Amino acid sequence: MTRLWYGGDYNPEQWDPAVWKADLDLMQQAGVNLVTVGVFSWSTLEPAPGRYEFGWLDQVLDLLHTGGISVDLATPTASPPPWFSRLHPEALPVTADGVRLSHGSRDTYCACAPAYREAARGIARALAERYHDHPALAMWHVHNEYGTTCHCSLAAERFRDWLRERYTSLDRLNEAWTTAFWSQGYDDWADIEPPRKTQYLVNPTQYLDYRRFWSDELLAAYLEQKAELRTHSALPITTNFVFGSWVPVNHARWASEVDVVAIDHYPDDAGIGAEEQTAFGSDLARSWSGGKPWLLMEQAAGSVNDGRLLHTKEPGRMARHSLSHIARGSSGALFFQWRASRGGAEMYHSAMVPHAGPDSRIFREVAELGAVLPRLAEVAESTVVADVAILWDVECWWAMQGTHLPSSALDYLSAVRSAHRHFWRADVTVDFAAPDADLTGYRLVVVPSLYLISDRAAAHLAEYVESGGQLVVTYFSGVVDDDLRVRLGGYPGALRELLGVRVEEFHPLPADGEVALSSGGRGRLWSEQVHAVSAEVVDRYAGGVLDGKPAITRRRVGAGSAWYVSTELDDQTAANLFGLSSSDVETVRRSDGDTTWTFVINHSDADIVVPAEGTELVGQRPVDGELSVPAGGYAVVRSV
Repeated sequence: MTRLWYGGDYNPEQWDPAVWKADLDLMQQAGVNLVTVGVFSWSTLEPAPGRYEFGWLDQVLDLLHTGGISVDLATPTASPPPWFSRLHPEALPVTADGVRLSHGSRDTYCACAPAYREAARGIARALAERYHDHPALAMWHVHNEYGTTCHCSLAAERFRDWLRERYTSLDRLNEAWTTAFWSQGYDDWADIEPPRKTQYLVNPTQYLDYRRFWSDELLAAYLEQKAELRTHSALPITTNFVFGSWVPVNHARWASEVDVVAIDHYPDDAGIGAEEQTAFGSDLARSWSGGKPWLLMEQAAGSVNDGRLLHTKEPGRMARHSLSHIARGSSGALFFQWRASRGGAEMYHSAMVPHAGPDSRIFREVAELGAVLPRLAEVAESTVVADVAILWDVECWWAMQGTHLPSSALDYLSAVRSAHRHFWRADVTVDFAAPDADLTGYRLVVVPSLYLISDRAAAHLAEYVESGGQLVVTYFSGVVDDDLRVRLGGYPGALRELLGVRVEEFHPLPADGEVALSSGGRGRLWSEQVHAVSAEVVDRYAGGVLDGKPAITRRRVGAGSAWYVSTELDDQTAANLFGLSSSDVETVRRSDGDTTWTFVINHSDADIVVPAEGTELVGQRPVDGELSVPAGGYAVVRSV
């Protein structure tokens, strides 16, 4: 049966059994059809080593099944119980400062500790053996938000093993890490440690490799649990990806190991940035899933947390965020969590059933959305239509985090988000793509600040342009290779020949600094002394030390063109360059064969009218030429 999943994390262990029946009734009222159970229940499931208490979970799963609600059953390994930390203090994580953390929160473990890995496999195996054939079970959910790192001696041992496999010899490692600088040459593998806090700057390649190592090590931990589940069950297995600067996970590489890509998404901007970030996160998830449907596993129902305040979502905003995710490829909309907790560290995290209970605006909106989604179920297996791609490489992000750059304002994520924002604000749907991905079919590919790039990826981009593609590369790209060694001879290094330019010097700008362009446009953050070797100059700097120097160039290559933008363009200048116009409407198309579904989400405070033909699914009405969408509203039109 084709359907969109709807529900969220359900934590019945936090509540008396008398509440469970009320929960079931409310879930049915809200149209919930999937709940994630057991994410943080390890101490309840296994209160002592090897002693399992499954009775409560049996009752919960049976109750949900009788109510027609499916279960995404989690392994609770993101939060080991107190007894585990007492018995295995060596498995508590150590920070880069050398401080061993104490039990008392989630994620207090080191994934390199053999005792932790054994205990995690054990609880996963016990759950699989008991529940593999339970009729409520729809999928498995391994762990929660992989991303915890450690700098302990156990991690150091595993890091050395990883380095031996990557480099095979110390000579090769010393070359890659440029250890001749600051007398860091290694003659014994045993001397290599994690990049702990040191006197001044850490070795940037050591830092990058430690992130690469942790991505592989956490993946190995996931795969061990997946193997335990797969021994007993053929149902889909996933884990919920979380996105953040602290997360050392290469989700693009992990994606092939999950049966469905699932993400958690929490915007941190209370303004229109929340909508931009929602589209950004969805487009990234779709890229990780290879364009196939993915699943929004967590979001907040009623608030946006900017790190200082919990901003209440305005009426209708929860539905618009959810529909934006679905428009961009999600197979549903799930939340953390079902019922707001009475206590604990996240007692004020919003939920589908808030502290005020079901007689609340939030729950009424939850139920309204639950009534809408079945009308949209037919889109579940369709794919998103996009002909513009933005390159994304998490290793480039890591590289720029761990390197002493010419400006502290240089930030890879900000550059990529800026590029994405230009298109989102113009109502243009984009895909994200890896530097070595197949770019065939995209009319335009944007490469924001791709500081680190391999020779293979550079050659791949040249092939794209030669075959007719339009490539736009922005400042501080192509500078270093996979080992973070600068490509000599002038920037942008690996892309110098393709772009037909040679950058002699960087000219970083102060925080409030701007540069003027001869076209009347403006740039900020960064500028460069560019020589147009075989490229034509499209725009020049006006004033200052770079007066008259190239700012934007274009080189025709084969049937395509390669553009270079040497500063961070303001929104209007970027819109002029790309030929974009501003829009308050988010329009996304999904298609399957000859059928197209057009999602129209109105983020403005004014009613709009857009051209459309077909059947509007939310209101179940025909559309003949024009579609009216009220302020803050949404519509989905099927056309054949």
